[in-house]
Amino acid sequence: MATIYDVAKKAGVSPKTVSRVLNGDAPVRQQTRDAIEAAINALGYVPSNAARMMRSNKSGLIGLITGAISHGLEPTEPEGLPDLFIVQGIQQMMAESGKTLMIADTNNVAGRVPHLIKTFLQHRVEGLIYVADHHKKVELPDIPAACPIVLANCFDDVGHPAILPDDRTGQRELVTKLIENGHRRIAYLTLDKTLVATGLRTKGYCDALAKAGLPYDDDLVMMGYEEGREKDSQLLVQAVERLVSLDQPPSVICCGNDEMALRLYGILRSRNIRVPDDISVAGYDNYRVIAETLFPPLTTVELPYFKLGQTAADHLLRLISGEEDVPESPGLLQGPVFWRDSVIKPDPTLT
Repeated sequence: MATIYDVAKKAGVSPKTVSRVLNGDAPVRQQTRDAIEAAINALGYVPSNAARMMRSNKSGLIGLITGAISHGLEPTEPEGLPDLFIVQGIQQMMAESGKTLMIADTNNVAGRVPHLIKTFLQHRVEGLIYVADHHKKVELPDIPAACPIVLANCFDDVGHPAILPDDRTGQRELVTKLIENGHRRIAYLTLDKTLVATGLRTKGYCDALAKAGLPYDDDLVMMGYEEGREKDSQLLVQAVERLVSLDQPPSVICCGNDEMALRLYGILRSRNIRVPDDISVAGYDNYRVIAETLFPPLTTVELPYFKLGQTAADHLLRLISGEEDVPESPGLLQGPVFWRDSVIKPDPTLT
């Protein structure tokens, strides 16, 4: 492998002059510069960033820890890839800023995180981003104050800057729009009750009812998905049977995510219940593989994962640059409601 001394010898100059050309930190005559560049090309010399990094204390590297790469996906399971979309948003921002993103996957093993962080620090990354697969609380090892970190789709007790989806507002906006379109009996089939998003979205659901002066009805809210039973629709089947057997059944059913709505379509059709003629359906995520291909297309709320990644990256870059007006935490991101044909105004005689 060619060295800077080989380049200097071939160009007939000193190693210091070659260094000046490589670093651009001092004037060099054009004729000399051309000779050095010709020597570099002829020898195939590749400058090492190590020495430059030691001098400037800026590696240009950003460490990202995620589980997106190791997701065990099966073609038959139409599930979203939220953390992968977040990673794409981060990558775009880092590329535009000239930074190099180093990505490490946890392989869904939380115990790997401390080792990955240590490895990134050994490579002198300028900052870290931790991406979670869903909105949740995480615990991270101690991180030196000199290395800023931003959390994406998660938060911790330490108070590291965190970018989170505004689940409460998203569900509130959806239910508000349903009410504005004449719905009064609005069912909500939630994700697992232990999830952070479930608690926040349920509050948003209640917020919208309260603002409209509508009573909360326990019979209309139940869990349609349980952790560890992703491929088991029995809980959802039981929930649907309870809802349609009520003396006053709902005119619309909100689902915890679009994948649940997909299953709901099939369950309703197996009972000759038409969507949306007999009952409207709404989802959450705006996972377009589902929402735009279902018939009828699904009304849903978008989780702004790509923007979440962009915001996390932007915040970290501002921390690295030492901007004085950077807030402690970037806060919440709200996605819009996508109104599609799975929801229609209910028959006023039935509401």
